[in-house]
Amino acid sequence: MNFKNFSFNTIYLIVAVSMALTAILFNIAIYIITNDFKIVVLLLIYTIIFSGFILLIMLLLHKKITLFCSEICLTLDKMMNSKDNLEITLEEETLLSRINHRLIRMYEVIQENRHNIAMEKADLQELVSDISHQIKTPIANLKIINNTLLNQNLKTEIQNEFLMDMQGQLDKLEFLMQSMIKTSRLETGIISLSKKKNSIYETIATSLSGILFDAEKKDIQVTVDCDSNLYICHDKKWTSEAIFNILDNAVKYTSPKGKIHISTECWVMYAKIDITDTGKGISESHQAEIFKRFYREEDVHDIDGIGIGLYLSRKIVSLQGGYIKVTSKIGEGSTFSIFLPNK
Repeated sequence: MNFKNFSFNTIYLIVAVSMALTAILFNIAIYIITNDFKIVVLLLIYTIIFSGFILLIMLLLHKKITLFCSEICLTLDKMMNSKDNLEITLEEETLLSRINHRLIRMYEVIQENRHNIAMEKADLQELVSDISHQIKTPIANLKIINNTLLNQNLKTEIQNEFLMDMQGQLDKLEFLMQSMIKTSRLETGIISLSKKKNSIYETIATSLSGILFDAEKKDIQVTVDCDSNLYICHDKKWTSEAIFNILDNAVKYTSPKGKIHISTECWVMYAKIDITDTGKGISESHQAEIFKRFYREEDVHDIDGIGIGLYLSRKIVSLQGGYIKVTSKIGEGSTFSIFLPNK
């Protein structure tokens, strides 16, 4: 006999029959022992009253379980129908109410996961759209150059110029792909930043090595004011990448014979790295947008770049618990301040 197959009514019937048989047998035994009919009648009355209380308790318990099951079914129906809000009407903190509360909490977690998945899907669609937009121009240029080289007889000098242009477009595509790979790996957690106590001076020096050549070509003076004994917890490789991206922008948008200055300060909670340039500056209305992926101002499209460096820098710094602040005035230059936690 499988107890799981019993219904409530079957259980109630078994309990009632068992109690009735027990009462009958008990009263017969008492009558045989005492041979007193009055005692048997009193016991019978007591048995009937006691059985009535038991029956009442069972009915109340059955009613409570039925209401609880109805409430659970209603909650599950709302969960399946993806309702945004579930009403909780619990009168007291009981075992049944706690079960219902945890069901609702599970629903909230499911809804939050659905929301996160929807946001990730939207971000992915936006990323795909951004990439397709970015690669459209260099691919179109490569097709034009390739068709020209195939279909026209050009002088060697002109062919070399076309090939140099083709190399430039290929370099742009390679840079775009590398930047997107870095960004996607950071966003998806494939690459996790490893924070260790490193010299911030050495990290800045690594970043500077990537821009000194371009700075020299534009005769830009680069100065550094940093304590060589300043050590803070940070990921040296990725932090140098973040600083390099800001420095690279500073070199691109600073006129020849301009200046770039890097300074550091150590505070109680944060270490601050200031990168100041004498470039064209950023209008206040655009300062919040420059950290968006692929964002570029209209008047800088003649300068090489794809608008992902600052986005990547902010991502790297934020993953380390820090943040970036920018202050700028048109025609006077900009200061990017990187704040990294000391601990």
